[in-house]
Amino acid sequence: MPIRPEYVEGTVIAPPRPDEHHNDGALELAFQFRTAGFRLVGMGNGYRAADKDGHTLGLLIPDFYVRRRKASELDEKYRRANKSWYPADMIALVGEITSSNHWADTGPKLRAYAAAGVPVYVLVDRHSRTAHCYTNPVLPDEDPTEAYYTDDTKVALGEPLPLPAPYPVLDTAPFLTD
Repeated sequence: MPIRPEYVEGTVIAPPRPDEHHNDGALELAFQFRTAGFRLVGMGNGYRAADKDGHTLGLLIPDFYVRRRKASELDEKYRRANKSWYPADMIALVGEITSSNHWADTGPKLRAYAAAGVPVYVLVDRHSRTAHCYTNPVLPDEDPTEAYYTDDTKVALGEPLPLPAPYPVLDTAPFLTD
């Protein structure tokens, strides 16, 4: 089966094939953003995070995202030059839903998004049955493996997950069927 691996903290991660509940939940969350008027919501695109010298820090495929802008001609040139990976600075909000490799979303990918400066990281952790909204990324000492978010709003699955303005409160009830 073809896969599109991700690259984080010097490690290639081959994501597991998502199950029906994973994909339904991701689509439901993306739909909540669209319903709230966010037109630049998507799924399936890959993003490249780079350090200030241009070295690749991560190649990430979020389960859903809200972009800051539509892809410009410059973004498309970047994508062609970087083998189909868009620049991570296009992302305003990113979302991940855990699968059997929940360690990747709760560890290396969380740090990679923080190191890339993605302002909001929404995590639905089906393993711990919680949903998180991480904000305020910090990259101490230029070491991406030490990056983190200072704020974590956490709720049990089924409870509404508040996000910072201008984003909607997310309904996490669709994940109760897992």
